[in-house]
Amino acid sequence: MNNNDIFKKLRVALQLRDDQIVEILQLVDFRITTTELSAFFRNEEHPKYMDCGDQVLRNFLNGLVIHLRGTKENPKQPLEVIKSHKISAPSAEKQTPKKEQNPKASTSTKKKFTPKKTVKKPTIVEKVIFKNGKKSK
Repeated sequence: MNNNDIFKKLRVALQLRDDQIVEILQLVDFRITTTELSAFFRNEEHPKYMDCGDQVLRNFLNGLVIHLRGTKENPKQPLEVIKSHKISAPSAEKQTPKKEQNPKASTSTKKKFTPKKTVKKPTIVEKVIFKNGKKSK
């Protein structure tokens, strides 16, 4: 496992976007652009792939500590910071384009939702027939 894999896993686990990673790196006075950053997350066979050096990963981890814990003067709760990442992350519902509705269509042509009746499935234990080699009378 190389530095790129570690960087990718941290990015996914903490649900960080590229602009958030750039801000985290700026906390420790390390300047990097989003295009340079995206080269670390590319596939190894891609022509623009770049190895993530020890210095970049070290500065990201140091900045991540400051981002999650805060400073001595201004401490933070790490779980609250991570929850804010989840809230600010765009959801799949917002990304899907909405279908245009025909204003001329009447509401009576729409199908009403009727829930399906659920059939109780037998549990696995009820299906099992034990045959121990003895004949029953």
